[in-house]
Amino acid sequence: MMIKILFVCHGNICRSPLCEFLFRHMAEKMGLGDKIYVESAATTYDEIGSDMHRGSKDVLTRHGIPFRKRKARHLEKPDYDRFDYLVGMDDENIRDMSRITGARDKIHKLLEFAGMSRDVRDPWYTHNFDETYDDAVLGCSCLLDEISEKLS
Repeated sequence: MMIKILFVCHGNICRSPLCEFLFRHMAEKMGLGDKIYVESAATTYDEIGSDMHRGSKDVLTRHGIPFRKRKARHLEKPDYDRFDYLVGMDDENIRDMSRITGARDKIHKLLEFAGMSRDVRDPWYTHNFDETYDDAVLGCSCLLDEISEKLS
């Protein structure tokens, strides 16, 4: 069984790729790397083709999490069928994801997995990638716990 997760944010350069690489690293450390597939995408076309933001790269590097050069891509309607979890970072992402896919059942806000209703802090506005990383660790850890139970 392979579980597929798509992390989504506004531009796919800060929060969602940070979660993509963080989650993949966490899954591999738990021995689940071959059972979990992870990607990320954007709800807008603002940054399509751009690599991950330098701030996200810096925070991942400081925490020893590997990443690779990538290009931002847009969420498309078929992604709803391709992925088991579509995970947005904030309320605006959730609205846009539902509009783009025409569905809602598999769409979640990341911190919901930690029992919280608040958004993942957006470093594009806060300029604080450490806070965003902390939010990502919390949400990704709880999501990984849920998925590892399903896989066992």
